[in-house]
Amino acid sequence: MSHAYDAAAFEPPPEAEAFYAESLKLLTESGIPFLLSGTYAVTAYTGIVRPTKDLDVFCKAGDYPKILAFFQERGYRTDVEDERWIAKVWQDNYFFDVIFAMSNGTAPITDEWFEGEDTICVYGTEAKITPPTELILSKTFIQDRYRYDGADVAHVILRASERIDWQRLLRYMEPYWEVLLTHLLNFRFIYPTERDVIPTWVMEELTSRLQAQVGLPAARVKVCRGRLFSPRDYVTDITEWGFADVVGKGLEERHEPIA
Repeated sequence: MSHAYDAAAFEPPPEAEAFYAESLKLLTESGIPFLLSGTYAVTAYTGIVRPTKDLDVFCKAGDYPKILAFFQERGYRTDVEDERWIAKVWQDNYFFDVIFAMSNGTAPITDEWFEGEDTICVYGTEAKITPPTELILSKTFIQDRYRYDGADVAHVILRASERIDWQRLLRYMEPYWEVLLTHLLNFRFIYPTERDVIPTWVMEELTSRLQAQVGLPAARVKVCRGRLFSPRDYVTDITEWGFADVVGKGLEERHEPIA
């Protein structure tokens, strides 16, 4: 499915527009699989238009060095900002992001992300966009004091619910099912008349997990997973309050040894 997109609505500087147009053209010519994500994908599925400062180009981890090398050979400056998830391609003051995993390490970009057929025409180039299921996945953990993408999650569920592969989404979020449940409860609160767009079995599965969890004893190791949402907002929990970070050990509760 091809989605309409009015690039003029964003009114980037002419130099930036030329850079984006050439970059998309070159990405297509490279033959390396990529997806447009972020604001472009949200706009395609919801119709909500908002300014964006750059392009979010998603690719698999094994392909990001190929993209950087391809552009570097053509005189562009490249920068591996964080080898765990993001790099950049620059021309003067303009850049686009090359993203190959979620910043908190919860989800790499895999072949499954490329199974959709949705495209969008941006600056004269037609490119594939992140499918709705993976778009939601990419935004579920963006929750800190400076940026919260929960509204994007709610809007994509509302406007593209029939396109979401709920079994796949639940599989992606298996270790983080409480995060998914939180977003779905938020959706139900925001749109009480639209609750039925979330399949009943999804809510039943997640609430049954919550019900089972309520009666369990606390884990022995004190863990704060807040840094999956915001690395900066939960530093004190790790450095001063004795909680384990996402990896590593924290304070362990005292228990009698098992006989």
